[in-house]
Amino acid sequence: MLHIYNTLTNRKETFIPIEPGKIRLYVCGMTVYDYCHIGHARVMVAFDVITRYLRYRGYQVDYVRNITDVDDKIIQRARDNGESCESLTQRFIDAMHEDERALDVLPPTMEPRATKHIQAIIDMVQVLLDKGYAYAAANGDVYYQIRRFTAYGQLSNRKLDEMRAGSRIDVTAAKDNPLDFVLWKAAKPEEISWDSPWGPGRPGWHIECSAMSKCCLGKHFDIHGGGPDLPFPHHENEIAQSEAANDSKFVNYWLHAGAVRVNQEKMSKSLGNFFTIREVLNKYSAEHVRYMLTASQYRSQIDYSETNLHEAQAALERFYMALQGLELHSHIPIEPIYEQRFHSAMDDDFNTREALVVLFDMAREINRLKTINYTAAGELASQLRKLAGVLGLLQSDSDDFLHGVATTGALDDATVAAKIQQRTAAKQARDFMQADQLRAWLQERGIVLEDGREGTRWRRLK
Repeated sequence: MLHIYNTLTNRKETFIPIEPGKIRLYVCGMTVYDYCHIGHARVMVAFDVITRYLRYRGYQVDYVRNITDVDDKIIQRARDNGESCESLTQRFIDAMHEDERALDVLPPTMEPRATKHIQAIIDMVQVLLDKGYAYAAANGDVYYQIRRFTAYGQLSNRKLDEMRAGSRIDVTAAKDNPLDFVLWKAAKPEEISWDSPWGPGRPGWHIECSAMSKCCLGKHFDIHGGGPDLPFPHHENEIAQSEAANDSKFVNYWLHAGAVRVNQEKMSKSLGNFFTIREVLNKYSAEHVRYMLTASQYRSQIDYSETNLHEAQAALERFYMALQGLELHSHIPIEPIYEQRFHSAMDDDFNTREALVVLFDMAREINRLKTINYTAAGELASQLRKLAGVLGLLQSDSDDFLHGVATTGALDDATVAAKIQQRTAAKQARDFMQADQLRAWLQERGIVLEDGREGTRWRRLK
């Protein structure tokens, strides 16, 4: 039975879908004015793994992840670049998709954009006005009156009287209360805008997700997710808007991924430790990065560091060395003992850390079986690869992964193969000194040999 930690109640709860066999999941996506960074990668991979696992367990998952393609930062960046907002956002949406594909993040079922849902946003703002939860200010903005929503603060566990205006919330004289947040922003001269009953303008940040989630998943759905910075004010405001407008409970379970720190410090451009996904992938393989992001349970804080990436590399090499040389088949069923342990780990709030322990146990057993029963080793290796695929790992060819890409000045694959052939001939001629010298020669150049019953395999030291 699946248990999920619900941010709304601050405890693990048994997951019960609204509709048996079907899960509706909404995750707050990117604001597309720049390249995605490693913190975005954490959220991408975390909810990709969650979605993969739910589907693996037989659920139909409607996974919606939105795109914010209009806001202050987008408008300012486009102005600075001398280009349109549409040109800017499309370029970074394309880059975001490239990063996702590199990390083997599956596309969401739906990917709504704020600018494509303007009428739905306007309609929801009007409902809030009609019900007295919002007011049109003299400056042309429309604000949500948070004191009208008595349950405000339930997600972030904050008391209204102790709150201050959060980030991305403007404090202006036009507000009735400094804590009220904007639903519709009046357009400034030459800004992108849409017509509305309150004049030309654009949506506030929070109302976008309330409108888009309703359009894609309905008034009430199962899971809402996002990054560690979103419970307040963004998700708190979503609840207030959606439940007031729809007269319905908004979401049953709230999931939030943990933060990414860099060498034990908060990631920040001012500290010079801010890394985009593509910068990271220029130094490390995508699977190394994905493993690092998956090695910890999704709610935990993780540290992006050279040490953790080297540990990810070593772990993946252990897995691929276990798979190397074996014939893999996708149709082989998974042995119950391993499958049940894997399920137990993932059913405990998607605990990928414990799930990987199960996979390492399988790899150790594969290595043992290689010495006595290659067929059995291959069958278990097939099962390992299938379970690892639920985490988006171990789907590469083992030789391709272990051989890697030869860097400038390194031995190419053909040279390595030729030296291995010479060494094999030397061993057959019982010239073991020559064979040892060839092994040492390759070792000095970053090539490690592994002798087995199927011949000599090799890997490139990273």
